[in-house]
Amino acid sequence: MLPDAGADASDASTEGPSACPAGMKLVDTMYCPKPRLKCLKDEYDKPNHITICYRFAEGQTCLVAPRRQRFCIDEYEYPNKAGAHPPVMVSWFDGEAACEAEGKRLCRESEWVSACEGPEKLPFPYGKSRDPQQCNFDNSYVKPHLDLVYSSNPSVQDRELLNLDQSVPSGEKPGCVSGFGVHDLTGNVDEWVTADEDTHKPSRWAGLKGGAWGHVRNACRPMTTSHPPEFTYYFISFRCCGEASGEAEAEQDGKGTIWKAPPLAKHPPPGGKISKGWTTTERGPNRP
Repeated sequence: MLPDAGADASDASTEGPSACPAGMKLVDTMYCPKPRLKCLKDEYDKPNHITICYRFAEGQTCLVAPRRQRFCIDEYEYPNKAGAHPPVMVSWFDGEAACEAEGKRLCRESEWVSACEGPEKLPFPYGKSRDPQQCNFDNSYVKPHLDLVYSSNPSVQDRELLNLDQSVPSGEKPGCVSGFGVHDLTGNVDEWVTADEDTHKPSRWAGLKGGAWGHVRNACRPMTTSHPPEFTYYFISFRCCGEASGEAEAEQDGKGTIWKAPPLAKHPPPGGKISKGWTTTERGPNRP
């Protein structure tokens, strides 16, 4: 019989906040590398060439043995402050450098998914059915002018990015929170992660999770692997993860051995350049 990856609904850790720094949430859970999810209602989205699931069946069957993962994740998108505006126009390298400056790192794909699914293994952080009332997505499309998005003139770029911006401040959507207390994982901005199951072409070791404010994937499991790690865009941002303390003690709790992620190769930024991206305190004309 295949294991039921949703059977550990009570596995949220009770170790308290001391395992993670302030502003980070502890995730201690069983993660399924290869789940079987049944979609009950879907739609093929022609503009994006993707199938979007609106409602999933109960439960998650795991096709391989689940593994225990234990780590810390930022409660909000970078800079991890309620009410802040996540920076966009950042590459994977920019996100990794910003996280490293805080003693953290970009989240691995499996960590991001684990935090999103919560202890109940939900396909969306808030439940089994897609709901744009809970998280910031399904906004009307605003066509970008790419020559303005990538303009070398800051004032020109700023006007275009402000016009395109449909994000909301971190934490503004109170229902957009997972069972581990992590906010805004689906929708709002796309988030860079580091792939830990496979390498991809052309994204190599990088991936994008959560989807942004449009009508896209906006669920816990899908990941975009069509952009290289140096890619920047007007709705791409990130959040940080880190190691949880007390691992030796945690392994004595009977929940199993904690999975050791394979070490990551160092990837220096092209040309050594790091950007802080674009952010704003204004609400543009198309912002919700």
